[in-house]
Amino acid sequence: MANSPKFAGKEAREKRGWWHAYRFLFWRRLTQFGILMMFLSGPYFGVWILKGNYSGSLLFDVIPLSDPLITLESLSTGHLQGTLTLIGALIIFALYALLGSKVFCGWVCPLNVVTDCAAWIRRKLGIRQTAKIPRGLRYAILLMILVGSAVSGLLLWEWINPVAALGRALIYSFGATAWLILAVFLFDLFIVEHGWCGHLCPIGATYGVIGAKSLIRVKVIDRARCDNCMDCYNVCPEPQVLRSPLHGKNNESLLVLSQDCISCGRCIDVCAENVLTFSHRFNNDIPIVTLNQ
Repeated sequence: MANSPKFAGKEAREKRGWWHAYRFLFWRRLTQFGILMMFLSGPYFGVWILKGNYSGSLLFDVIPLSDPLITLESLSTGHLQGTLTLIGALIIFALYALLGSKVFCGWVCPLNVVTDCAAWIRRKLGIRQTAKIPRGLRYAILLMILVGSAVSGLLLWEWINPVAALGRALIYSFGATAWLILAVFLFDLFIVEHGWCGHLCPIGATYGVIGAKSLIRVKVIDRARCDNCMDCYNVCPEPQVLRSPLHGKNNESLLVLSQDCISCGRCIDVCAENVLTFSHRFNNDIPIVTLNQ
């Protein structure tokens, strides 16, 4: 029997304990705030671990790290980037292409905390989705940004990039940025659950493409264990990615291979029946079809 969205995870807490129901959420928040503190350690304590912001930074004043989207924007305008910027973009590209699907979105992006908070409030208040937006729209927006930057010669996305804006605000101070972040929060709260990350964000679209063949994947251990409580669907920012692994045909993979998955692990957290786990893409065994099935 399906559980109410507002009680998603309650059965996991009761059957397997608090830590099981929140362990990956805990590690994600620790990672997100830990990276933020790496930026803040310089301005506040004089110890520079990450110098810069989420668009571009230096690790220990030596290793460059560059946002792939802003690098692509710059290249599309015809401006040749410096060697450090290009090396930084290649480092980030290689890291996230190897790790897992959209790991930046689930484990690094500071705006993820804002959108997760809006989704949590929606579930608690029982707010129903009031708008339908194609999930593929984010890829169209990504293409429009690159084409628009090429035509105008300007970094169009950086004018309204809420991820970079929130990062700068947290590192330095809030100003007009607060209204942009509030708009994203209210959009996700009242219009579409996970609307920004799941339907509009071109940064997420970029990392989706980058991590399409990455290693770490959520896997269904055993479909027979699933009792259709729907808790995993209720908490997943991209619930459509669970359908095939959980409820697909006998010859379909048990791995979540969709590039839309953000590797957050919340589906694993809230599953009281221990149906899901983290694995790797080469553990792609297909269920054996028997005469009884």
